[in-house]
Amino acid sequence: MDMNYCMQCGTRLILRHHETEGDIPYCESCAAFRYPVFNTAVSMIVMNEAMDRIILIKQYGKPTYVLVAGYVNKGEDAEAAAAREVLEELGMSVSSVHFNRSHYYPRTNTLMLNFTVTVREEDAHPNWEVDSWRWFGIEEARANIRPDSLAEIFLNGYLDGGVYPFSP
Repeated sequence: MDMNYCMQCGTRLILRHHETEGDIPYCESCAAFRYPVFNTAVSMIVMNEAMDRIILIKQYGKPTYVLVAGYVNKGEDAEAAAAREVLEELGMSVSSVHFNRSHYYPRTNTLMLNFTVTVREEDAHPNWEVDSWRWFGIEEARANIRPDSLAEIFLNGYLDGGVYPFSP
């Protein structure tokens, strides 16, 4: 059991059988089942409107390029979060948003939702989170994305026509 205490009242949870879900953490004080809680984040393949170039960024002193990404705020749609994160991190307005796929990332207990977005501008105005950025041609982006990363899986899957490795 990942959750040991009720997120509402702090009472220690017990496992209780739910007829359709199996054993679920249960709060006797609130008389409620407590389902798993995890983070939700978005990552974006940022393209120009001609769809022939992709922006990749470097962050936090790391030497490799990744996709723009960030967490979804409470009450925010994932598509709105995608546009907001691109505006915040790169200072660029999103003109279209298309969902690609999701992937659970256990290291940060995060459900990652990947999108392809197009931007109107060609020049970025990054905030403090971005060390550097660069436009790449399609194959150049594929060659420069951080190897063995979720960003690489998302980018290559999108570039390969929406074919992603599947692991349940």
